[in-house]
Amino acid sequence: MGPNKFTWKILSLACFKTQHSLPEPKIQVSNLITFQRLSLSDLSNPGSPLSVSDFSNPFFNLHVFTLKELEMVTHHFSKSNYLGEGGFGTVYKGFMTEKLRPGLKAQPVAVKVLDLNGSQGHREWLAEVIFLGQLKNPHLVNLIGYCCEDEHRLLVYEYMERGNLETLLFKRYSAALPWLTRLKIAAGAAKGLAFLHGEEKPVIYRDFKASNVLLDSDYNAKLSDFGLATDGPQGDDTHITTRVMGTEGYAAPEYIMTGHLTTMSDVFSFGVVLLELLTGRRSVDKNRPSREKNLVKWARPLLKDHNKLDQIMDPRLEGQYSTEGARKAAALTYQCLSHHCKSRPTMSTVVKTLDSLLELNDMPIGPFVFAVPTEGKNKECSEQEKEKESENECLELKDENKCEENEAELKDKSRNRHKKGHRHRRRIKSLRSRAVYSDTALYKTLGTGLYSPRQ
Repeated sequence: MGPNKFTWKILSLACFKTQHSLPEPKIQVSNLITFQRLSLSDLSNPGSPLSVSDFSNPFFNLHVFTLKELEMVTHHFSKSNYLGEGGFGTVYKGFMTEKLRPGLKAQPVAVKVLDLNGSQGHREWLAEVIFLGQLKNPHLVNLIGYCCEDEHRLLVYEYMERGNLETLLFKRYSAALPWLTRLKIAAGAAKGLAFLHGEEKPVIYRDFKASNVLLDSDYNAKLSDFGLATDGPQGDDTHITTRVMGTEGYAAPEYIMTGHLTTMSDVFSFGVVLLELLTGRRSVDKNRPSREKNLVKWARPLLKDHNKLDQIMDPRLEGQYSTEGARKAAALTYQCLSHHCKSRPTMSTVVKTLDSLLELNDMPIGPFVFAVPTEGKNKECSEQEKEKESENECLELKDENKCEENEAELKDKSRNRHKKGHRHRRRIKSLRSRAVYSDTALYKTLGTGLYSPRQ
């Protein structure tokens, strides 16, 4: 007997059980059913011999939560637990204990609540459950469970300590991400896309952007938000045709013009994020001059000219990056952003290139630098000269009984100079405490500990 398949209707009806009929504690994969990954195309089949009761035994390994349980772990979705908001809805932080559900370990979680008045709905919620419920990879965010009660749609993910890449990269008044950290993030995100594209049934992510790349405490990147993900072409098909969806500034040009979607559409979007990591600029910034508002249009011509690369590199890096690494990363970005989709590299090729860049050791080592002000020193020298002149005057004026007054003035000036010198030493000490090592110096000293969280 072939593998069972579910209809969209069955998954929809399963969400509308009465409140007295609680969902199963955890949905397990049956040993009697041959495993084959379900896709959205499978769910759109018109008929199936399965009934609603079979939903407790599908190809998933997820916890099914009640709305009351998720209200409890998020303190009734309080403002103090608010993490952010996206196209799907609002995200809250929560904490689950072992008492909540058998087999569930105590851990912090992120609970995403569908905005009933937003642009996304049940289909996007279902896509997340279908894809993340079955696809498991270190570079995909882990979906722990979901809630589908009446009109409510919620998703429960692992909590990612450092939030999303967009916030870290573009947040004002925060330390700039070091070069090696940027490469590590790019490589991790590339591995997530490569995994999706390499599936027997390829998955096109379709909405790859900086805000959908989440980071754990060690800056390991994981892809999140699979609401717009879809199954790629299979067999002899070269593409799928679909309604244009995604985010301005990230979508591939051929997808925008024709609606033709391939895995190479994801490669273009990845190139945009890689360009953001190189330049420290957003893909679309309407506050910049007209010719620089669209990052790809402005920066792509400069990527192939090594002599102009310094013009687009993020100035906050202050030159602390591998010259060879920057050139190779720029060349890779240029290929990913090719207007011809067939000229773009595969994500597996991108992964190999980025991994090789992490092994380069031509990073400049920044010296231990602090600024020593000279203005105060010059003042002290001029005061010492004046004191010598005053001493000479004192010798000449001894007979006129004026020396005592001058000696008193000399003592006062000496005390003042001592105080200034003390303040000057404190100032140098504070400047020393603000000195910063380069990314390479720290990396060579601490190794991978550079990416470890503080204890």
